[in-house]
Amino acid sequence: MERHFRIFKPYGYLSQFITNQRTRRNKKLLGELFDFPEGTMSIGRLDEDSEGLLLLTTNGKVSAEITGRKVEKEYFVQVDGKITPEAVALLRDGVEIGLEGKKYMTKPGKAEIISSPPSFPPRQKPIRDERHGPTSWIAVTIREGKFRQVKKMTAAVGFPTLRLVRVRIGKEMLGSMEMGEVQEVKEFIL
Repeated sequence: MERHFRIFKPYGYLSQFITNQRTRRNKKLLGELFDFPEGTMSIGRLDEDSEGLLLLTTNGKVSAEITGRKVEKEYFVQVDGKITPEAVALLRDGVEIGLEGKKYMTKPGKAEIISSPPSFPPRQKPIRDERHGPTSWIAVTIREGKFRQVKKMTAAVGFPTLRLVRVRIGKEMLGSMEMGEVQEVKEFIL
């Protein structure tokens, strides 16, 4: 019987269940948050220092369908500095980033400034404080998922990412989930 889960992945966790790498022995893995059934896999990934919605399934076909359908993924991103409307327009239109040693032009997406900071739980490792200059929040929605794409995009327009939280995959929302919370669902709504 296939099973599906939504999780609010906390900062500091790898998007995997086991690791054979010696350098990652001390790393936190998803299996520490819940007793997932054997064969559970994450659908896509979030970096160790990224947070937010992660979908998990025991069905490889469901995983392939979601990653292969170019489903929208929305991120709330705290960036270094007061981001400009011009930089947001560049993010929306697509920017050139480095990918595997080559230049890559990202596909157009959605981007907008968030006027009031979102109310996420504080991160275990604090973001720097106001003494180091202003920060701002933006919402970025993309359909592709290249390696560290959103972070590379914000850096390319001059506003490096300080905190990245995925809030939506298709119609699945992070909503009011608590950090580290796991919810089992019958199926994913995309």
